[in-house]
Amino acid sequence: MDDKKIALFGGTFDPIHLGHTIVAAKAAEHIGARRVIFIPAKSSPLKDSSPQVSAQHRLQMVTLAIANINSFEVSDYEVKKDSPDYTLHTVRHFQVEFGSSASIFWLAGADSVDDFPNWYKIEELIDECNLCVMFRAGCDAPDFSRFKSLWGAERIKKLQQNTIDTPLVEISSTEIRRRLASGLDVTEMVDRKVCQYITNNGLYRSR
Repeated sequence: MDDKKIALFGGTFDPIHLGHTIVAAKAAEHIGARRVIFIPAKSSPLKDSSPQVSAQHRLQMVTLAIANINSFEVSDYEVKKDSPDYTLHTVRHFQVEFGSSASIFWLAGADSVDDFPNWYKIEELIDECNLCVMFRAGCDAPDFSRFKSLWGAERIKKLQQNTIDTPLVEISSTEIRRRLASGLDVTEMVDRKVCQYITNNGLYRSR
């Protein structure tokens, strides 16, 4: 593992589940990163809807979910911001924090690839960090060639080099929210401490 390789994992984590921690661990192993920083977003600039529960609840759930994993930590950088949570700004913040000798890796799911052309200053993001796309085992690797005319061959090559094959985990935050709203059990999908937190705070109940 390399102390100078820092993996950043952003998302709404509404709520965080075992799939998030499993793929993050695999990605860190693939990259050789000793640290993975989970960064809950206040909201997503590309989504019309807001997260279902507050940023502070989601931050606390992430904190509980990763408490026993030494290489994982959580940052409140984005939830404290008043401005939009653009990935490029977050990457630049952590590059300054860790210094120019650090290599920053941003972990993204394969389901976000179609939205890449809409990401804020995507070309600069690809240039300034290692944008890593995680795709599930058994699925086809992402096809970046369709963006070659937009971003150029070198950026496409860099994206292809940073794809990561992760375990197939059939868990989604959407399904967890649906089950919780229906009063169904999610103990096999969510960390035990997170489950207790959700129950104690009455989160995701059907209104």
